[in-house]
Amino acid sequence: MKISIITATYNSADTVEDTIKSIVGQTYPNVEYIIVDGGSTDGTLDIVNRYKDRITRVISEKDNGIFDAFNKGIALTTGDIVGILNSDDFYADSSVIQNVADKFKSSSVDTVYGDLVYIDPQDTSIVRRLWRAGEYQKSKFKTGWMPPHPTFFAKKNLYDKYGMFNTWMKVSNDYELVLRFLYKNNATAAYIPKVLVKMRTGGNSNSSLSRRFLANQEDRKAWKTNSLKAPFYFAALKPLRKLGQFM
Repeated sequence: MKISIITATYNSADTVEDTIKSIVGQTYPNVEYIIVDGGSTDGTLDIVNRYKDRITRVISEKDNGIFDAFNKGIALTTGDIVGILNSDDFYADSSVIQNVADKFKSSSVDTVYGDLVYIDPQDTSIVRRLWRAGEYQKSKFKTGWMPPHPTFFAKKNLYDKYGMFNTWMKVSNDYELVLRFLYKNNATAAYIPKVLVKMRTGGNSNSSLSRRFLANQEDRKAWKTNSLKAPFYFAALKPLRKLGQFM
């Protein structure tokens, strides 16, 4: 089973080496690693080139944002499974991909996901939040649930059948994709009850209250885009679910 990992970079020199090291240091032997760069000018590509013998493919060209970059990477993959790791995130340990492969083999599912911790951007040993995803139940989507996208691995054929990221959204593109795969099209999922990814705080959808408000609006649009009807209480419950991550 070949597992393809995609990282999108743009002026990521401060963090991308942690990301790369966490992938090239995985114990699982059959990993395809693709980096899609948006035309960095800060030394990102110099860092990437230090590891070029461990990276399957690097492209660097102007894109229309991170989700456009992800789509470019997905189109290039040749693996059975696709995972995405952002350039300021890193895998929690060297056995993550092996754990994911084992879960796919033992569960015969379409997707696999696990837990995630938000860490301090300067001191990565400090945990700010724990996102414990829990076992999958389709009905949880109605109460605002989603799996942590950096921990989400999907069979390539899901992208072939149901499409890649919708790029018209600004912040909820990942939510729309997992809603489309799991809820609308009934893809199956299995949960690994351990932290798979460490994510620096200050991400795209959580960097400010205005971004969080926009994300909530787009979350509703994600349901409408897929000809689905979200429960009336959905908008309130989705942000409330995050409170438990701080406890």
